[in-house]
This record gives sequence, C-alpha cells and structure tokens, in this order.
Amino acid sequence: MLKRTFLFISVSLLFAMTAFAQGSTTSNSTTTAATTTTTKKKPPVFRPSKDQIIQVQIKLKDKKLYAGEATGKYNDETRAGIKSFQKGNGLKETGTLNRATLEKFEVELTDSQKLIPVSQSSFGSTETDKAATGTSKSTSKTKAPIFRATVDQIKAAQKMLKGKSMYSGEETGKLNDETRAGLKKFQVENGVKVTGTLNALTLEKMGIPLTDKQKADAAATAKSSN
Repeated sequence: MLKRTFLFISVSLLFAMTAFAQGSTTSNSTTTAATTTTTKKKPPVFRPSKDQIIQVQIKLKDKKLYAGEATGKYNDETRAGIKSFQKGNGLKETGTLNRATLEKFEVELTDSQKLIPVSQSSFGSTETDKAATGTSKSTSKTKAPIFRATVDQIKAAQKMLKGKSMYSGEETGKLNDETRAGLKKFQVENGVKVTGTLNALTLEKMGIPLTDKQKADAAATAKSSN
C-alpha cells in the first residue's frame, strides 16, 4: 500500500513538472514574438521644410488659392489652398505637403526627402483607377521637366549676390536658406517672380548662361504652360 502511494505521488509530480515546463516555453515564445513586433522599424515620415512651405504659399497666392502671408507655417487657410490645388491635379485632398504634392508644385526636394518613395495613397482614386485600367496617359509623359541649376551656376549666382550685398556666405554651390533669401531680393529688384530658386529666367537676368539641356527643359515648360 505504501509503495502504491509513493508511486502515485511520483507520477503526479512528473506530470506537474512537465506542464510547468510547457507553460514556461509558451510564455517565452509569446514574449519574444511581442518584442519582435514592438521593435519593428517604422517607415520614415515625409515632412516639408519651412522654405518649401513658403514656396508653396507663394505659388498658391499666384494661383489665387491663398490670400495670407508666406510665413512657412501650416494654417487652416494654407491647408485649404493645398486641398484646392490637390483636387485640380489628381491628388488625394489631404491638405498636407507630401512628396507627390511638392513635385506637382515643382518645389525641389531635399536629399533626405528623395530617399522616401512617393506613396500611392497620395493620388486621387480616379487617377489611380485610370492608371490601373490604362485609360489615361502616364503622367510622366505629360509632366513638364523640372528645371535644376548646376553647381557652377549656383556658385556664379552666389558670387554675383555677394557683389550686390545680397549674400554674405561662401560660394558653396548649394542652395541654402541664405542663398535663397538673396535670390528673392534679386528677383524683387529685377521684376522676376519671387521663388528663391535659380530658374531659367533668374539665371538669364543674372547673365549666367544656360546649358543646352536647361534651354530644352525651359522651352518644354513654357510649351506645357500654354
């Protein structure tokens, strides 16, 4: 009788230890899975710079879609103007400056922004459906080329701006905020649309020659706007 009782107790302990080990393994697996899910890298968030917002506000004012000042800050009136622009350009009406919207405005992206791909959710459903069914032409075929100044042209512009006391920095060949501010002053004095960028007209006003490709791009842009 004593042996049977001892045997029963031993078997019970064995089952209890086995159940505890299985529960511990399951708990560890759940904890590891939860940790893996929590530490999953989030995609980068696209954010416009203050200078880009200023450029957009200026463009919206030219299109009569915004009547406020170019402050570089998001406000309700700016968002409303962006929505109107997006509606007329096949974009989803978010009121925010995502990559697709900045490109439609022809505002230059920063190097870090160029690494973030365009989200397909930025486009309106009608345009997306047309693209999927092949009933509309590709936007890449009809979109006017974006004009870009070369490093040498930017350096030449910085040198000229320094001579006119509109810029006090170095001739780096980069369009930084100080250079853009000087360009805006030059554009105001010479009756050129104030953008803070080195477009074809600004370069011509400065007497800086265009490359053959830039001449072709400028002509294509002018043709597409007619």
